[in-house]
Amino acid sequence: MILKMTPVHLGDVKELAGESKPELRDYLKEFSKLDKKKADALLESLRGLGNLKMKEDLIVKIVDLLPKDSDSLIKILNDVSLDEKEINDILAVVKEY
Repeated sequence: MILKMTPVHLGDVKELAGESKPELRDYLKEFSKLDKKKADALLESLRGLGNLKMKEDLIVKIVDLLPKDSDSLIKILNDVSLDEKEINDILAVVKEY
C-alpha cells in the first residue's frame, strides 16, 4: 500500500540509487543535469516564486529538464496557463543554474 507519493528530481534519484544497476547509473549520468545540491537549490528558488499554479511535480520537471526558453517551458507545463511575466520569472530562476 502506498501511503504517500512525493516527486523527486533526478539529483535525488542519483543519490538514492547509489551503486545500483549500471543501466540506471548510465541513464542518470546522461539525463541528470544538476547535482543534488544545485537541484535542491533550484527547487527551493522555484518554490520561492510562490506561483500557486505550479504544483510540486511540475517544479520537479522544470528542475530535471532545465528549459531554456518559453516554448520549452510551456511544453513542460502543458496543463497550466502562465502569463508572460510568470514564464519570464521561472526562466530567470532556471537561467541561474
